[in-house]
Amino acid sequence: MLYDKKIFASVSNTDNGEVSAATTFWYHQEGEVVWAEYRGGSVVKGFLIAKVRSSGELDMVYQHLNTAGEFRTGVCHSTPERLPDGRIRLHERWQWTNGDGSEGTSVIEELPDQSL
Repeated sequence: MLYDKKIFASVSNTDNGEVSAATTFWYHQEGEVVWAEYRGGSVVKGFLIAKVRSSGELDMVYQHLNTAGEFRTGVCHSTPERLPDGRIRLHERWQWTNGDGSEGTSVIEELPDQSL
């Protein structure tokens, strides 16, 4: 699974998450290293870095500044799904590593016909 120059948007998130439909992710990849910048909705600016497993799954850490002026950090495991039109959907299991330490799930999808 290749993630370089893919743009993703949130499809769903549990209530304890801060990413919403207004959040956009810009992905990059070099070998097994993936990174992204994200922003929108309650996220002012965020960054993630991930390692791609041989299965295409991603293990990542993330951090962002929210609109309340708080820094949030977490870990995430993303499982890819190839959609019928060739786009990637990521099913994510994540946990905050600051604040309440709660867990959640989310789904993000590659936007069609986008390029960096």
